[in-house]
Parts: sequence; structure tokens; C-alpha cells
Amino acid sequence: MLIGLLRVHLRPYRRLLGAVVVLQLVQAMANLYLPSLNADLIDQGVALGDTSYILRTGGVMLAITLVQVLCAVAAVYVGARVAMSLGRDVRASVFDHVQTFSAREMGHFGAPSLITRTTNDVQQVQMVVLLSLTLMIAAPVMVVGGVFMAVREDVQLSALLLVVVPLLVAVLAVAVWRMRPLFRSMQVRIDAINRILREQIGGIRVIRAFVRDTHERERFAGANDDLRVVAVGVGRLMALTFPTVMLIMNLSSVAILWFGAGRIDSGGMQVGSLVAFLSYMMQILMAVMMAVMMFMLVPRAEVSAERIREVLDTDSTVVPAARPIASVELRGHLEMRDVEFRYPGAEQPVLRGIDLEAVPGRTTAIIGSTGSGKTTLLGLVPRLFDATGGAVLVDGVDVRDLAQDVLWGKIGLVPQKPYLFSGSVGSNLRYGRPEATETELWHALEVAQAAEFVREMGGLDAEISQGGTNVSGGQRQRLAIARALVRKPGIYLFDDSFSALDFATDAALRQALAPETREATVLIVAQRVSTIRTADRIIVLDQGAVVGAGTHAELMADNETYREIVLSQVSEKEAA
Repeated sequence: MLIGLLRVHLRPYRRLLGAVVVLQLVQAMANLYLPSLNADLIDQGVALGDTSYILRTGGVMLAITLVQVLCAVAAVYVGARVAMSLGRDVRASVFDHVQTFSAREMGHFGAPSLITRTTNDVQQVQMVVLLSLTLMIAAPVMVVGGVFMAVREDVQLSALLLVVVPLLVAVLAVAVWRMRPLFRSMQVRIDAINRILREQIGGIRVIRAFVRDTHERERFAGANDDLRVVAVGVGRLMALTFPTVMLIMNLSSVAILWFGAGRIDSGGMQVGSLVAFLSYMMQILMAVMMAVMMFMLVPRAEVSAERIREVLDTDSTVVPAARPIASVELRGHLEMRDVEFRYPGAEQPVLRGIDLEAVPGRTTAIIGSTGSGKTTLLGLVPRLFDATGGAVLVDGVDVRDLAQDVLWGKIGLVPQKPYLFSGSVGSNLRYGRPEATETELWHALEVAQAAEFVREMGGLDAEISQGGTNVSGGQRQRLAIARALVRKPGIYLFDDSFSALDFATDAALRQALAPETREATVLIVAQRVSTIRTADRIIVLDQGAVVGAGTHAELMADNETYREIVLSQVSEKEAA
């Protein structure tokens, strides 16, 4: 999975990768050549007292060292650029792909997991690429070259490599085998912490209102402790692995000196060769140790790559049309024909047999008990998810055949939980139409009954915090309505968008809204009867099916479900 992800996203950087490989090879070969020169300097210069040979050989060593340093610095610089570019590209790919998800895929993964996959998981892959380009490319060259040069110095002493290298490989294999499941568990626990944090930060008022601070602290402490247990397990393995590698390296040095001294004493080896052999052994072991470091990170990167690929390989259930219709002039006539919506694996559909028509210049309202499918029905129009049966038509064209930009450009959606972005009042109002003038913004605010409190906040430049947390729920709803008005769409979708308003503000807003939406199609979902009683047509939903349609007076006379909803909120006299 990791290799597949890297193959795709490293393709644009093939030239830079080639440059890194060349630079690493040059610096590795320079590293391998230096001990051999050092052996000659000792045996033919120091031992014989040949000063000119010492100076000449020392000069060559300095020149090779300079080349080695320059190549190493250049390799790290280019490798870092490639790794950082890879991280940027993978994050962009995940973000762009998530933007295509419908509400179903968003619910499947969840926001905390998607955030972790886009940040922490990408960082793990990026770190492995960085270390691979700066350390791992040179490691196999150092091992193979070191073995060759060590055998060249002394064949008999090289037999130690047959013991040391397999021992190190065995230590590495055990460490990787034990760490892989731990790293997968660690990423899952990071997801859990992100989820709990988001819930606690978003629901801080509820937590305090119900005096659940202690419970939430314990809940977070539990998730935090779960992550700590796994992290300690990884730390223990690392704490055992590195000292084991160092022990093998030090014992190898002692063995080389022990057996090498015997070889020198018998005349089969020179002092310079022993020094060079010890240097090669250390280079081999250091290269293996770098591999140990890398292979400790690789399992976690593989897990992260799997999680990233899981997102990238998930296709949205809202699929753009193969040949989208983009040249149609939409007026806003909305129609649903025998629409059904069912979640995957569900026994019963959320919506079934829905027939509905909403035309420009008229207001169509949808009302029903909680869980009757009102919000789901509204979400089918902008394709937040697609109907599993029947068709949703705009001006006679199935929304699945329309170009998504054309469809979305015609819709002004005010969701049940209006969301404001960090910035200013003006930047939020211009979100759907950046070229809107200040006059248009203030007009929209006047219609949405929001102009007064916006002036008190400081005007269009007043700051809005992330999610609009520095304004009340009613103010947030009015700003969201103003944002939809600024866009001037052909279809307005109000999903219980007046619930946080008092009755006077609700009435004033609807009265001011009527002339603004005179030529548009208006579809309102509401729980409050006062909000929809003046609608041209009211659709009554019950358990996902239409059980009534008509005006307020008609439904009061003929529809028992509607009467029950109305009389649960107002008296018989007020309803009449």
C-alpha cells in the first residue's frame, strides 16, 4: 500500500529522485574510499616515516571529504524538498477527494478520522520518504561496498560478517514484526482522542450545563491512557532494539581487535589494514542501524498509507454525470417523482414514494414529526446524497444528469445547523458570490433582520470566529439566511432555518423575505407551525411517506396528522 501511494505521488519528481540517488551514491563511495586511503597512509606513510606521502595522501583525503560533504548536503536538501512536496501533494489529494464525498461517506469516516488521515498519517509517510532519501539510499551501498572493501582488506577476518550481519537482520525482523500492529492501534487511538476532543470542545456548554466535567475528564483520560499504553509498548521495543544493536556493534569491534591483533602478530595483516577493516565494519553496522531506524518507522507509515488509500479509494455515492448537462438555463421548477432513499443495509427506506412539485413564485413547506425524513428529502435536491429510487428533477432535468456547478449555482441552502467561517461578516456573506457589493450585503442583512446587530458588532468588517461561536444561534441563522440571499439563487432551501428566532423576528423576516423570493422556488422545512402556515402548499410527512398536501386550512380540515402537529403547538382557536 505504501509503495503504491509513493509510486503515484512521486512520479512528478523522478528527476529530483535521480539527482538524490546520484548524490547519495557519490557520497557513499567517497565514504568507502576514505578508510582504504587511511590504511595506506598508516602503512606506507606513518610506518615508514614518509612525510611527503602522508601530506599527499592527506590532501587527497581532504578533497574526497569535501566532495562527500557537498554531496551529502545537496542530497539532504533535494531529498527534503521532494519529501515536503510529496506531503503537500498527498494532503491536497485527500482534501480534494473528500470534497467529492456525500453525507454518507462523511458519516462513514467521521471528521476526526479524516483530519487525522490528512495530517498525522500524511506526516508519517512524509517522514519515511525524507529518511529514505537522506539515509536509506546510501545504506545498501554502504553495506555491500563495506563488505567488499572489508574482504579486500582481509578475507579471514571478514568471516565475522557472517555472524554479525545475520544477527542484526534478525533483531530488525523481530522489531518490525512486533511494531506493525502497535502502530495500527496507535493511529486508531489518535482518531479516538480527536473525536473526543471535538465532542468536548463543541459541546462544552452542554457539559457544563449538566455538570459532566468530571465524567468528560475521565473519558478523555481513558482515551489518553489507551494511547499511552500503546506508545509505551512501542517505546519499549525501541528501547530494547537500539541497545541490542549497539551491543552487537561493540562486541564486533572487540572481536575485530582481538582476532586482528593475532593476525598482525602472525604477520598476516598490517596495522593500517586492521584500522581500515574496523572502519568498514563500523560503516556496515551503522548502515544496518540506519536501516533499523527506517524499518521501525516503515510499519507505521504503511499503516498510515493504508488509511490514506482507504480514503482515496472510496468513491462517492454521488457520482458526477459522465456527460453532464451544463448548457441548460435553470428557472427553478423542482419536481420529485416516486422518490425513495434507503441507507446501505437498512431494512426500511427513510423516504418512499415521494411525489412533490415546487414551482417558482410559490412557497412549499414540509412538516412532519421528528425522524420523518424532512431534512433527508431536502438534501436530495443539492445532491448531498442521491435518491436510491425515483428521480429528482429541476426544470425537467434529473439532477444526476446536471453539471454539479450548474446545479449548486442555482441553489441557496440554509442548513439546519448554519455554519459560519472564520473571518468577517462580509467575507461570510460573500461566500457564495464574491463580487457582491456592500449595498447588496446590507440589503440582505436588512431582509434577514440582521442589520441592527451587525452594526452593533462593528459592521461588515466585524470578526466572526470559526463556526460563528461568537454570535448567538439566532444571529447565526439570520447571517446564514443573508448569505443565501446575497447569492440570489433560483431555488431556496430552508432547513428549519427559523427555529432559533423569536416569533416577532420570524414573522418580520418572512414578511421581508416574500418580495425577495417572488420569482424563486422556496422550499421550507420547519417544525414550527407559525413558520409555514402561510405557505402556498404544505407537504405532510410521516415515517418517510407523504400523508397529506394542501394549504393550512385544507389540511386542518382533512388531515389528522397535520391537525395533531398543529394542535400540539397552538390551541384550536389559534389554529383557525
